[in-house]
Amino acid sequence: MKQRKLVVISAGLSQPSSTRLLADQLSAAAGRAAAQLGVTAEVRVIELRDLAHEITDHMLTGFPPAGLKSAQDAVAAADGLIVVTPVFSASYSGLFKSFFDVLEQDTLADKPILLAATAGTARHSLVLEHALRPLFAYLHAVPVPTSVFAASDDWGANSVEGPLRGRIERAATELAREMERREPATVVDPFALTESFEDMMKSL
Repeated sequence: MKQRKLVVISAGLSQPSSTRLLADQLSAAAGRAAAQLGVTAEVRVIELRDLAHEITDHMLTGFPPAGLKSAQDAVAAADGLIVVTPVFSASYSGLFKSFFDVLEQDTLADKPILLAATAGTARHSLVLEHALRPLFAYLHAVPVPTSVFAASDDWGANSVEGPLRGRIERAATELAREMERREPATVVDPFALTESFEDMMKSL
């Protein structure tokens, strides 16, 4: 079995939250789809509400506290991402955007990513296309074709077999395929020596 790392970013503010519920359903579906392709997905869920103070500290000081640094490292090492944000003022939440603002440049380059959002009404469903997709295109990530939006009505009695379930399965399958066909992510140490000490001395 191939091994891949899947990181799930949930920007929900309440506990429990529909944002985390959607994130969990997406990650479970992605795990199932990956297994069908011969891939074992190691899943890590990052709750941004737990990192809110650390994100602000990093913005003010330029140095990430330990919890945020661990989350940043996990994203850098991920083979695929699922990101889920609640909709605030017809866009992603400020906390969601702030987390991606404090990632190192090119952290998301060429990483497959599944975009998802939650809101109280289906009128906000276009946020995926007019806000999230342009953001992650700018960050050079590779969003899968299907994005997932869940309104309050989607969590009714028919949610298990309704339209939301179909979107979740389709998007998760697209993400699993992208993770399977790529080589595992590698993280380059910016401080690693590119030549030996002896070679450096010879060039002096």
